[in-house]
Amino acid sequence: MAEAKTRPTDAFVDAFLDAAQPPQRAADGRRLVEIMREETGEAPVLWGPSIVGFGSFHSVSPSKTSRTEGEWPKVGFSPRKSALSLYGLKDSAEGAALLPRLGSYTEGAGCVYVKRLEQIDEAVLRQLIRIAHARPDDPARDD
Repeated sequence: MAEAKTRPTDAFVDAFLDAAQPPQRAADGRRLVEIMREETGEAPVLWGPSIVGFGSFHSVSPSKTSRTEGEWPKVGFSPRKSALSLYGLKDSAEGAALLPRLGSYTEGAGCVYVKRLEQIDEAVLRQLIRIAHARPDDPARDD
C-alpha cells in the first residue's frame, strides 16, 4: 500500500493565503480560516503546497487499484483560482444529507466547490465543519 503524498508542512498559512488569486479568493480563504478555527478549535496547518487543514485522521483510500494510507485533514480547503475546494464536508452520511442546504456549490469526487463564500449559508457550513471534524479515525486502522 502506498503512503499518502500530501502531508502537513511548517509553511505559513497566512503567506500562502496572501498569494492566492484572485484577491477575493484570498479574502474568502482568510474568512474560512476564521470559521474553521472557531468550529474545530484547531490551528490551521498547510498540507502539501495548497491545502489548509484542521485536525487530522488516519485514512485508507477505498480505491482497489491504487490504495494509499496516511494522515489527512479532518476538514480543510484550498483557495484555487477557479473556486474554493472544501474537503471533508461530504465524507459522512450526515454531512452528505445536509450538503444540499449549503447553497450554490458543485461537487467533485472528494470535495465541494464554492465560487464565493457569500453564495452559501454560513450556518450550514459551520454545521458541516463540526460534523466533519467530529469524524473518528478510519476504522481500518490498526493501533
